[in-house]
Amino acid sequence: MNFDGAQIHNARGASETDEGLRLDRLPPETRAPLNDKAETNYERPTGVEIRFVAEGPVEITLSCLDGESTVAPYWGPFECDFAAEVTVDESETTIEMEFPEHLADVGDEHLPDGYFAPRVGRLILRGRPTVLHGIEGDTRPPREAELPDQTLLAYGTSITQGGIASRFPLAYASRAARGIQAEHVNLGTGGSAFCEPEIADHIAARDDWDAAVLSVSVNMIAVGFTAAEFRERAAYLVDHVASENPEKPVVAITLFPQLSDVCPTRERGDDWKATAEEYRTVLREVVAEAGHDNLHLLEGPDLLTDPTGLSTDLLHPADPGMIEMGANLATELDGRLEDQ
Repeated sequence: MNFDGAQIHNARGASETDEGLRLDRLPPETRAPLNDKAETNYERPTGVEIRFVAEGPVEITLSCLDGESTVAPYWGPFECDFAAEVTVDESETTIEMEFPEHLADVGDEHLPDGYFAPRVGRLILRGRPTVLHGIEGDTRPPREAELPDQTLLAYGTSITQGGIASRFPLAYASRAARGIQAEHVNLGTGGSAFCEPEIADHIAARDDWDAAVLSVSVNMIAVGFTAAEFRERAAYLVDHVASENPEKPVVAITLFPQLSDVCPTRERGDDWKATAEEYRTVLREVVAEAGHDNLHLLEGPDLLTDPTGLSTDLLHPADPGMIEMGANLATELDGRLEDQ
């Protein structure tokens, strides 16, 4: 959608209020059937982008409804320096941006083909529910030719949502999207990716993606779903998304390496009704049984090959792990997009 001379990306739940535009990822009617934590998570602007092309300085005013959000500013593919990242709290915060004119002189041979044009200002959000109050300046939404021509959608747990990556653009799905010069729609939901049929229906019905990644689901094993319960939900998710989008690659990813893999003598949690390897076996089987040419399986341990890329909780990848995962996933996706 467009708002105040800008394009708002990855915010299907965006709604105008007296204060401004709420940047929710999914609308209330889509969130409501999901578990409570997922319903809340999709109010958070993970990977939401405010995009514009400007003549002169621009001021963008945001506030957070509760807690804090972070905003990473970019010009096209170029990230502004680390000092430019802004923390937004409950008070209104104005971010000032002005296009660095030397970027206009970058030769086309040095720019990724089909990716963001340098003149596209981008604010990439992560954090608590956020409101865009307004944009001051001579701006317009980007034109189609200034944006990527492909979109990668990713569903999964907090790892997909960005986990503990120091900045959202370092999260593996975001890195993979950049690696294939694609847009990124993030439907990660920390602690609550339970593969409900309603989220499967939503993803299957969306028409704004060219490839989908379904990373499922350490959340389900952690809260006590049995292997049989996981099978039922995972089978519907992968089959439905792939069957409704036969011309688009759909990639299911088994559990990434985590504590029970790297500490095999440590007892698993009392809530666990299955092992990580049982979940991996189930996902392999349901992908094979679905039998769709556009449905592919990737093994989480093949994407994160170095367990020291995990953080000390031995569950969430830190920046080195995220970067490796993103690069490996981009390589896999690139080949599958070419084949479709």
